[in-house]
Amino acid sequence: MSRRQPLPRRILSFIRTHDLVRARKPLVVGVSGWPDSVCLLHVLSSIKRPLGVKLHAAHLNHLLRGAESDADADYVARLASGLGIPATIERRDVKAYRREHRLTLEEAARAVRYTFFAEVARSIGGDTVAVGHTADDQAETILMHIIRGTGLTGLRGMQPLSSWYLPDGTEMRLARPLLVIDREETESYCAAEGFSPRSDSSNRLPNQLRNKVRSQLIPLLQSYNPDIKEALLRTARAVAADLDYIDEEVSGLWGTVARERPDGISIDRKGFSSLPMSLQRHLIRAALRKILGELQDIESVHIENILKAIAKPAGKRISLPHNLSFHTDYDHGLIAVNGAMASPFPVLEGEYRLNVPGETEFSGWCVRSSIIDQHEAGNESKLRACFDFDVVGDRLTVRGRRRGERFQPLGMESLKKLQDFMVDARIPRYWRDNVPLVCSTGHIIWVVGSRIDQRARVTPSTRRVLRLEFERR
Repeated sequence: MSRRQPLPRRILSFIRTHDLVRARKPLVVGVSGWPDSVCLLHVLSSIKRPLGVKLHAAHLNHLLRGAESDADADYVARLASGLGIPATIERRDVKAYRREHRLTLEEAARAVRYTFFAEVARSIGGDTVAVGHTADDQAETILMHIIRGTGLTGLRGMQPLSSWYLPDGTEMRLARPLLVIDREETESYCAAEGFSPRSDSSNRLPNQLRNKVRSQLIPLLQSYNPDIKEALLRTARAVAADLDYIDEEVSGLWGTVARERPDGISIDRKGFSSLPMSLQRHLIRAALRKILGELQDIESVHIENILKAIAKPAGKRISLPHNLSFHTDYDHGLIAVNGAMASPFPVLEGEYRLNVPGETEFSGWCVRSSIIDQHEAGNESKLRACFDFDVVGDRLTVRGRRRGERFQPLGMESLKKLQDFMVDARIPRYWRDNVPLVCSTGHIIWVVGSRIDQRARVTPSTRRVLRLEFERR
């Protein structure tokens, strides 16, 4: 797209081409206060009418840079106020999260930040967050993948629209409207509009890989090819097209070469060995994604180890992240969850009527139900939820899942297959039959441990609230 076009028009066209936002739905904009995000917020503000969206700025103080972080938060508050955009600005202790979960500082900051974005989006009825990644960020990301070792997926880099799955199963749409422009353009735009964005002193720290790539590796590569960034972006676009084709080919292998079983995913060794190596790798990745919901912590070495194991005689067994294992017999390979991993759900058989109000015990559970006023609602958890009593009524039952049924997860506008929801929520396969479903006259109102139904939620017009709490016995 020509740089001669006004920058807002280019971004508007890019958003429409990739269907990044949903009309009549609020759009959360992650704003750090640095040039890319300032440019993003202002451009989106200027094109929100043709997009048909309402904007909501979100800024998280990571408590990592002292007074500098506080000044960033103040700047974003003033920026949003000046544009007439509501903003949510909060503080989270990233260092404490890093210690608790044993992550790198970058991983912890990303996890905490995106969880915050998702919470903001859900609180205003949205499901999409726009962030300010530019073409420069894309080029840097691809180089980082190459340095660490990558396949085609890493060469594809960031997508204009992707999903981020949170630990509670929440799916957040992550939009990147600025991938069509570079960092210099965002800085020039801010200067032309009279903004003085903040800067991040941590971007100058020499010990971070991205900073080394940005300040050392890219300038070195530019001495060989002045257009190295565009060359990397062309590579990403070409790889993305190839991956789309490969994904279609892999989808045709389900039910033949790969089959879902109650204990995992079975791979037919004979059929698998006849596939091109590329399809073998991508089929294994697809199988792992079906079990886990995403491929976090799954690296190229794990894929290669499975490929080596399936080519060897029967009896080979290897361990994988997230308590998965792969083992072979004479005809098949099996990717499965190790049976030693404890399920939070006891075996659930049959259907049980709940005493409303009152207590009900069955299959290792005790369920307490009470009818309360709306001001008493709140303090919900994975095993405690509140509903509009006049909507759900008192004829409630608990049972396991049934083939083909659907419900409307909180925050969604339409029904979703329960099977797809459980996959997206990363509920391990061998737990799913034991997940309690609370039903009202045949209609699922709560997938216990994950999400309630949108239609059963408490609203400002709710008069009586039903609170349910599950407890293991």
